[in-house]
Amino acid sequence: QVSPEQVILSHSPLQLFNQFHQKCMLVAGQGPVEENAQNLGFKHVVTIEALRKAYPLLDMVDQSRRPKELPPPTTGFPTIEGVILFGEPVRWETSLQLIIDVLLSNGNLGAELQDIPYPHLPVLACNMDLLWMAEAKMPRFGHGTFLLCLENIYKKVTGRELKYEALIGKPSTVTYRYAEYLIKEQAEKQGWKSPIRRLYAVGDNPMSDVYGANLYNHYLKSAHQNQIQAGVKRSLQAASPQSEDHLKLRKDCDNSVESCESILVCTGVYRHNTDVPSKTKECKRETVFHGHRDFCFDPSLVEASYIVQDVNDAVQLAFKKENWS
Repeated sequence: QVSPEQVILSHSPLQLFNQFHQKCMLVAGQGPVEENAQNLGFKHVVTIEALRKAYPLLDMVDQSRRPKELPPPTTGFPTIEGVILFGEPVRWETSLQLIIDVLLSNGNLGAELQDIPYPHLPVLACNMDLLWMAEAKMPRFGHGTFLLCLENIYKKVTGRELKYEALIGKPSTVTYRYAEYLIKEQAEKQGWKSPIRRLYAVGDNPMSDVYGANLYNHYLKSAHQNQIQAGVKRSLQAASPQSEDHLKLRKDCDNSVESCESILVCTGVYRHNTDVPSKTKECKRETVFHGHRDFCFDPSLVEASYIVQDVNDAVQLAFKKENWS
């Protein structure tokens, strides 16, 4: 049985962003976004629907929802200090309009627009998948498509790039690091004595699942190499090779994860030999790159360590690699 703390959603790492937990944050997406934000530690949350009701003149695309008469001025509504984008909303035109309004007004929608503020308010976005696979034969729009719209509208209106305080969810390394933290926490609860050396990331999307796992693998190898170099440097500088600092560093190195293996399954978005762009010698953007704007395309990062049929095969592969079967 899987416990709640073993499940990582795209927004789970937002628990670590406590510098925003006391700020008034606009949350966008669908489902219980207000409850989700509060469960993550955010104390002051405003939804798109609450914002629309407070400022009914802002939502003008759907004629049936336009106010029939001029509403009284809005008073007492809090100034918004940041934006959280949980996932794709239902009414894209409303969310796109109001989020842009918040960024252009610096969170004070009741004030008349003077100069456009830049840098704009902090934006934290979760879940960057451009497409996802449902029951239809072709992939459907994901939150990455909504972000693409938001970024391009902001740039078209202001002439400047929309900047993210953080991009959370695959393929962001912060998500994999948070997963590693939870895995180690679970290992301690189970009383495991042997340190975890390898992680296995399973997914059906080369541009998010595989890309993110391989990106984190690069991070782990770089961090591990830096630890080794730091250990050598400290031991040379230390009066005694068994000094307290040296022993602590050795313990940290002994407990560190060394790699993250990517396993691609063929039961979702992935279609063999059709999703991966042609190889290039250098990191660059390609017309078929489905990843987010802020992640440069590197062909090697979308090449999975292993390709299997489904999740069961992926689990069996990991068991075999760890000599558990």
